[in-house]
Amino acid sequence: MISRVLVTSAGNAPSNNLARSLRAGPEPIFIVGCHDDQFVLKNSTADRNYLVPPAGHPQWVRTVRHVLEAEGVQLIVPTVDADVIVLSHARERLHRYLFLPSASVLETCQDKYSLIALLRSHGLDVPATCPVEDPKDIAGIFRQLSGGRPLWCRVRTGAGALGALPVQTPEQARSWIRYWGEMRGVAASSFILSEYLPGRDFGCQSLWKDGELILVKTYERLSYLGTGSQPAEISSVAALAKTVAEPRVADICVKAIRLLDARVSGVFSVDLKEDVRGIPCITEINAGRFSSATNIFDLVGKHNMAATFVRLARGAPVELREVYDAVEDWYMLRDIDGVPRIFHASEFFDNVEDTWQLLVSRPASHQRKARGAENHGAPPD
Repeated sequence: MISRVLVTSAGNAPSNNLARSLRAGPEPIFIVGCHDDQFVLKNSTADRNYLVPPAGHPQWVRTVRHVLEAEGVQLIVPTVDADVIVLSHARERLHRYLFLPSASVLETCQDKYSLIALLRSHGLDVPATCPVEDPKDIAGIFRQLSGGRPLWCRVRTGAGALGALPVQTPEQARSWIRYWGEMRGVAASSFILSEYLPGRDFGCQSLWKDGELILVKTYERLSYLGTGSQPAEISSVAALAKTVAEPRVADICVKAIRLLDARVSGVFSVDLKEDVRGIPCITEINAGRFSSATNIFDLVGKHNMAATFVRLARGAPVELREVYDAVEDWYMLRDIDGVPRIFHASEFFDNVEDTWQLLVSRPASHQRKARGAENHGAPPD
């Protein structure tokens, strides 16, 4: 039987990536998309699309219910945090269409400081972090946390490394926070300062049903999109990423999610970065939605996470021998205007001639001979 799902915020990169993953699954699927922006919606790859009010509008739930009933949709899959929260608030009216973590779990994960404080109190590795309650506190926070190293300054809510950059001095932090207050209306108390984590950058995505871990995968970010135009050299969106087998990363993520709720259900995407000791520390957990990088989890390995999520949500049996689906050396390349592409390490030089290495490996005498032949009209050998 064909599954029919509604993907919210259709037309953005996360929704189109998710649609690609769902179609790559083993079972047929019909994808309905909705968005409040008709121009973004035009970019949707869903099979059918609907223009709806903005999430949070008084008529949003009623409009979405009309779409669900008209299309015979069985499941709503949100793709951005704002949609997750609105759907969580509408549980009573949309319960049969949802497969979300509890409201309390979503609330905890939305506030990065609350999440980090909770995990630290239970002995899990997280960056040392302090809230900025008043700009006057910043110098004291530096004395407490920096140890001569930069701190990471960011807004405690939101996605995409919102308001984030490394700061070396209290004055840099104050200036950055003041700028966001004056230009974006973000209060100083919305910021946190954390120890700077200089090591490897990991992502971990997992699926859960009634407290049982169903599937978990891990990858590593190697370079980032948009860093040339941003003050920070890293972001949450990788330009180049690779799959990795890192049980220690999977283990800490599983422990953290179990800590949130003994009966947890849904999808969780965790970001981690290594500290100066090489220990992976959790920096945030995105609950209730797939990572925009989900193709790297769905298109390689034994199991497609997005397709497995749909089966779980619909109550279909899912029996996997190994919950940690770890494969290595698959790379994902992303750019602003392109569909993410995935290659195995062995494929990177297919149809590529390494001219530079060829030239530098030639003896100097051979290169002079080749240039001489070119000067006399003969092609080099």
